[in-house]
Amino acid sequence: MELFIKYPDEVQQELLMQLLRTAEDTLKGIKYGFNDIRSYETFAERVPICIYEDIAQEIEQSRLGAQNLFWPTPIKWYAKSSGTTNAKSKLIPVSKEALEDCHYKAGKDLLCMYLNNNEGSKMFEGKSLRLGGSKQPSTINDTFFGDLSAILIENMPKWATYSSTPSVEVSLMNEWETKMKAIVEESMNENVTNFAGVPSWMLVLLNQVLEESGKRDLTEVWPNLEAYFHGGVSFEPYREQYQKIIPKSSFQYYETYNASEGFFAIQDRNNSDELLLMLDYGIFYEFVPMTTYGTPELKAIPLSEVELGVNYAVVITTNSGLWRYMIGDTVRFTSLKPYRIRVTGRTKHHINVFGEELMIENADKAVAKACEETGLEVIDYSAAPIFMKEREKGSHEWMIEFRSVPQDITKFSRILDATLKELNSDYEAKRYNDMTLAFPTINVARPRLFYDWLKREDKLGGQHKIPRLSNTREYMDVLKRMNIQVKV
Repeated sequence: MELFIKYPDEVQQELLMQLLRTAEDTLKGIKYGFNDIRSYETFAERVPICIYEDIAQEIEQSRLGAQNLFWPTPIKWYAKSSGTTNAKSKLIPVSKEALEDCHYKAGKDLLCMYLNNNEGSKMFEGKSLRLGGSKQPSTINDTFFGDLSAILIENMPKWATYSSTPSVEVSLMNEWETKMKAIVEESMNENVTNFAGVPSWMLVLLNQVLEESGKRDLTEVWPNLEAYFHGGVSFEPYREQYQKIIPKSSFQYYETYNASEGFFAIQDRNNSDELLLMLDYGIFYEFVPMTTYGTPELKAIPLSEVELGVNYAVVITTNSGLWRYMIGDTVRFTSLKPYRIRVTGRTKHHINVFGEELMIENADKAVAKACEETGLEVIDYSAAPIFMKEREKGSHEWMIEFRSVPQDITKFSRILDATLKELNSDYEAKRYNDMTLAFPTINVARPRLFYDWLKREDKLGGQHKIPRLSNTREYMDVLKRMNIQVKV
């Protein structure tokens, strides 16, 4: 880590050349002449930026048994992406190199950084409560697909399973509600010292533990708790709820940024909201400024050219054979020495119908602030535009599920709107005197609305997420039909 922090650009350039040399005899390598690419500039000229739809056919050919298409070693595992934009899942190839040199290496680095920052840790005197997805054998060519977390659990070395709960068999169960009950039953009497999983789903599990145990908070169930390693969705809307059920001042929260396509960044300091970009995991990074995203001027830049405070779409080239692949996430750099980032949202999950450029990062912070000032707790939310109609102005419509029915939704709405103005100058300009955007509409969701929506979509558990923001009303209209009006 000290090496790539000191020489980040050199490490990235060397890594790119290694990937090109490794794959030069693949069909992809032959097509783009990897064998004589000696610079990033040539690489960027020859190889086009792509999205999943551009490479879906060759991934399917790989699953059918075709070898050496985009990566030289056989690929047995395909991570089922948790994407919320399409009903049809994406299947991302996971090579043995990616398992060892990216995902498992990241796990070791995460523990090293945590232990380095917390020398008195007794984490390994107990077990880690892990909440993963499921895997399924494929009828195609003896391959498997499933949530990335399930693939990692399945391939984990035996020694690592001894310090984890629940068992592999329970962790990989397919039926989500049955699995949750089994996890509670198996883990409640263990000496759990830490958790690992997506905040939204982990919170559901932990509340079930409290309900089953009859305890007031989790320190009564597991007195030796000390850390939670989380990722997948922003932690901000859930922070206060975790602090209520884990009232322990020394408890540490560590964020990670990993996805089906790779493990990208790790929180390297206690109580930090920045993530260190990991540059030696077999992933070469490029970034597209969001000001050019979706335009003919779209152009990627290497890590050495990024600037602070700019929203970028992430483009990766990996040791699983993804070449200049746009993953759909957006990040903002908070430090250049070393390179630290914050995840700001998804390229498809924002609202910019009226030029307001509302990102998930803004929405999460505004929801958290409104909860803090009203004493409310949000379980989940989604927002969409209300399009201009005749003389009516446009606005934003929110569907928010609260833990208990709010007595004054107007106060929550005012704080949410005011905070968005503070965080986002484009939103503030469009809201000025209600000139373009009218005051937002807040719908109070019935209990379990989002859970029922996910269940209907066969997206319970694992890495599945609620689409926070959308430029269309695709999700909002369905949620409204499923919602039973709650009077406040």
